[in-house]
Amino acid sequence: MASSVPRVPPGSGSLRLYLRARYQARAARLFFRRPFTIQTQSPLISFTFDDFPRSSLLVGGCILQRCGLVGTYYVSLGLMGTAAPTGQIATPDDLHSAYKNGHELGCHTFSHCDPLKTKSRQYEAAIIENRVALSRLIPGATFKSFAYPIGSPRPLAKARVARHFLCCRAGGQAINVNGVDLNHLSAYFLEKSRHDIQAVKDVIDQNGKQRGWLIFATHDVAENPTPYGCTPEFFQEVVQYAVRSGARILPVISALQALGI
Repeated sequence: MASSVPRVPPGSGSLRLYLRARYQARAARLFFRRPFTIQTQSPLISFTFDDFPRSSLLVGGCILQRCGLVGTYYVSLGLMGTAAPTGQIATPDDLHSAYKNGHELGCHTFSHCDPLKTKSRQYEAAIIENRVALSRLIPGATFKSFAYPIGSPRPLAKARVARHFLCCRAGGQAINVNGVDLNHLSAYFLEKSRHDIQAVKDVIDQNGKQRGWLIFATHDVAENPTPYGCTPEFFQEVVQYAVRSGARILPVISALQALGI
C-alpha cells in the first residue's frame, strides 16, 4: 500500500501509533541521507506500481506498452498469488511476463513489512529474503531499486536498506527536483488525485517547468479500483498527458542512469 503516514483521527486508540508514524516519517527524511542534485535538460517521469497487483500489469502495463513505455513494479514475493487490500497479487507467470517485456522489477520487502512493527534487522532480512526468492524465480534477475511499504521506515532500517539499492522511493506527493535524497525519493500517488485529473496534469506541467523527476505511483488499475488504485481511463489519460508533455518516460533505474548514476 501507499508509502504515507496513516491518517488516524486524534483521540482514537491509535493516536500513539499515529504520532509515532509522524515522528518516524520525519526522522526518515532527516537521517541517513544520500544527497544527489538532479540536473537534466529534459524532465523525467517514471510510472511505478506498489505490491504488483495483477491488474497493474494486465491493464496498467498494457496501457504503458501501447505508448511504447515500461514501468517499475515493486513486488513483495511473499504475497505472490494472494488476495490483498490492493487486489489480486501477481503470479509467477506475471512476474516472468513483466520481466520479459522490459519492465523493471523493484523490491518491496518479502512480506510487505509494516515499518511500525518491524525491527531494523528484520526489515533488512525481508529484503534479502525477497532477493533470494527473485533469483529462484528468475535466475539472473536482480532488484536495484526499492519502495518502502506502507510508510516511512525507522531511520536505522533506512540505513540498512540503502546498502542494497541504488535508490529507495517513499511517498510525499512531491516532485524530485534540485537536491534530493536517493535513500528517500518522493513519489506522487495517483489514487490521491483520482477524482481530480487536473491536479495530476498540473504536477506534470510543474515537473516540466522545474526540469525535475516525477515518480508516479499507484497499485491496482481496474474498472472498480480499490482505495489504493485508479481506473484504466484515469491512468490512460495520465500516461497520454505525460507523453504529450515531452518528458522522458523511463522506469526508475533507467531514469537514475539518465541522471548520471
